[in-house]
Amino acid sequence: MENKPEEKKSNNRILLILLFLLLGCNGVFGWLWWSERDRANSEIIVKEQVIIERDNVKNDLLALQEEYATLQTNDKAVQAELEEKRAEIANLLEQAEKHKDDAYIISRLRKETGTLRTIMKHYIIEIDSLNTLNKTIIAEKDKVSADLDSERGKTTQLSKDKDVLQSTVNIGSILKAETPKVKGIKFKSGSKEIETNKASRVEKIRVSFVLSQNKIAKSGIKPVYVRIVTPDGKELTKSQDEGNMFKFNGSRGYFAGKQDVNYRNEEVSVVVFCGSPTPFIPGKYLIDISCDDVVIGQTSIILQ
Repeated sequence: MENKPEEKKSNNRILLILLFLLLGCNGVFGWLWWSERDRANSEIIVKEQVIIERDNVKNDLLALQEEYATLQTNDKAVQAELEEKRAEIANLLEQAEKHKDDAYIISRLRKETGTLRTIMKHYIIEIDSLNTLNKTIIAEKDKVSADLDSERGKTTQLSKDKDVLQSTVNIGSILKAETPKVKGIKFKSGSKEIETNKASRVEKIRVSFVLSQNKIAKSGIKPVYVRIVTPDGKELTKSQDEGNMFKFNGSRGYFAGKQDVNYRNEEVSVVVFCGSPTPFIPGKYLIDISCDDVVIGQTSIILQ
């Protein structure tokens, strides 16, 4: 009988310990449940954000696809490049649909979409330049045709034959810039030329060509000009003043480089270095080579 109070106290201690253990387990389980719910909610939010970004990228690609579809030109090389970009956009749309839950790929698609849009702006400028040039050529052709018709009504057959002969001589005396080559150049140790196509590294554009042999052309010192149109449609030049302007095909513009050539009616190799007062930008550079007020050669270069 004397041991019953002690036994009762012992039982109470055990019950208290069990109660504390039960409360502790409930606390741990509650904390685990709350953490798992927060983690699940975070994953849902991230997934929803990725889907929203995927939809935005997809909409941008669809808009870009429509804009590229409107770009048309008669220049076969440029048209081929446009077809490649259209195929690239179609591929990006497939990837956006295939990897709609992949945040990394969606982010990469966003960057590639921005790059394609930048490239498209360069194509718009280039196509506008080509269309303007074609209109100028057509207008000049129509003017020449009208002038020729008027002359036919005013002169005799002998006078017309003389004009045709003189025109043939003039055309025949025009020099040609053969095998033009263009390189982006970075100089090492002051003089060593390192070729590069990275716009950020290019210090000058090197234009080389061969001035053709022509026995009926006038010999002597001939200034040869290089005109460069940048990807944003501007003429590359040291400064926009009168001293950097020249004539070509009845127009006036700024030259990027000039070289005086001692022409002796034989082939002569020419190299012209063209610098820029501002850093070169990525894109396609259109290059005209002129001599005796006439464009005698054309080429281009794309800097990355």
